Amino acid sequence: MLDNLSKIKIQNPVDLIISQIKDLISSGDIKPGEKLPPERKLAEYLGVSRSQVREAINKLQFYGIVTVQPQSGTIVNGLGITALEGLISDILKIEDADFKSLIETRVLLEKEAARLAAINRTTEDIIEMRSALDQYKNKIKESGKAVEEDLMFHLKIAEAGKNRVLKSLMMIITPDIVTNFNKYKVCTDNNLSKTVQQHEQILHMIEDKNPEGAVEAMQDHLSDIIIFSQNQKIS
Repeated sequence: MLDNLSKIKIQNPVDLIISQIKDLISSGDIKPGEKLPPERKLAEYLGVSRSQVREAINKLQFYGIVTVQPQSGTIVNGLGITALEGLISDILKIEDADFKSLIETRVLLEKEAARLAAINRTTEDIIEMRSALDQYKNKIKESGKAVEEDLMFHLKIAEAGKNRVLKSLMMIITPDIVTNFNKYKVCTDNNLSKTVQQHEQILHMIEDKNPEGAVEAMQDHLSDIIIFSQNQKIS
């Protein structure tokens, strides 16, 4: 008898916020180019925390559905309804992905991104990557934790590779990696200095246009998180 029953999946607040924002856009209540209500108002109306609203908006921004403009608010981008529905479905479905799978996918993408960056990078790319790395270092000094800044450095590497599809794939999994890093406290004070050195080595290899060295440096950088994901019973 029990075999005929299905497990009930309880959606988390961020999923529900994303779904409701999707409904506002799909129904035409908010049109492309218009602003979403402020975070505070959304949080009050939905009965959730501002941090949960912010997480939902950040995820929508990673997918290109909205753009957050400092001092201006969150602007809805001009996506077609069909494309919007597909993107929202993908956002919600990826929540089912387990941490180990996310890391395995990240490793594949990161190594190729480093290789392509070493081949295709420009002087401007080096400046962008260096700036992202400096922001990472500064955030560590300020708070001792810089998960978002860490992953932004990696996205700059993907940009330097000049492969838009690879960059898009990185952007798809990045929000979930950030969430899981924070949830499982992957980054600790014990390995931050080591991470900085590894980032410097990756950037050095890309700057020297050494594809093999860049891949090796990226593999070394990700080795700890690979081991961590393999040793954790996370799903």
